[in-house]
Amino acid sequence: MAPYQFISKGSDQTKEFAKRLAGLLEPGDVIALEGDLGAGKTTFTKGLAEGLGIKRTVNSPTFTIIKEYQGRLPLYHMDVYRVEDSYEDLGFEEYFEGSGVTVVEWAHLIEEQLPEGLLTIRLYHGENDSRKIVAEPRGQRYELLCKELFNEDTIN
Repeated sequence: MAPYQFISKGSDQTKEFAKRLAGLLEPGDVIALEGDLGAGKTTFTKGLAEGLGIKRTVNSPTFTIIKEYQGRLPLYHMDVYRVEDSYEDLGFEEYFEGSGVTVVEWAHLIEEQLPEGLLTIRLYHGENDSRKIVAEPRGQRYELLCKELFNEDTIN
């Protein structure tokens, strides 16, 4: 399945894009979030949380690994950067199969534990605070989600 791309001209546009995605999410959806430090992973997650109706402040769970937020759907925000062993049993599957949406920062570090179907979002630095957002669907559910999300009428 081909990747989908969007150029965000700043953090506000990145949040708006994530809010649109949030409106399409269902229980059990998993988003693998990748990007260099400072590329906008937490900004993206903040927009997703706003789109899910979460009122609490969202920040990176770097030292706690998992933070949970309640909204239209629960949001399970994971940062696995500091996980020592990719096979360490931290109960990830309970979140992946749960009633909420799971966002995993640095997901490639636990690739073996990720579900077969998911949406990978990659954020790249651009010029003048812009970001290239690349969505890579894995599975029919996520392909259909991307087709709707990247519909020209809704992306512009």
